[in-house]
Amino acid sequence: MEIRTHRKIDQSLSGVPVEVSEDRSVVKLRTDERMVADEKGLIHGGFIFSLADYSAMLAVNEETVVLAKADVKFLKPVVLGDEIIAYAKVKEKEGKKRKVEVEVKRGDETVFTGEFLCVVPERHVLERD
Repeated sequence: MEIRTHRKIDQSLSGVPVEVSEDRSVVKLRTDERMVADEKGLIHGGFIFSLADYSAMLAVNEETVVLAKADVKFLKPVVLGDEIIAYAKVKEKEGKKRKVEVEVKRGDETVFTGEFLCVVPERHVLERD
């Protein structure tokens, strides 16, 4: 399926799409030194969130989709060198709103979960009348 949104995102920081299909996506991120928060190799949660958010956007896959709200849980730490994969699925559609559930895993272990409320406006949020 063609990717219709977030085409200019830096996939080395937010993940590489593995699968994009109707109402679903799978996005993989290999953590690297740019994401490290401390001397122990802890990956900053913002990069995990970015992966999950990008995966949610791709599950909706509408050109103008934006994030309105997120309810997330960081369940396990992620460290330098970990490969994590986000699995996103659109669970509800109501008008312009889409509820997307995202699970981020390291192997069989869930490290992050979230519910993302995405909105698909008629035009780009930066377009003016």
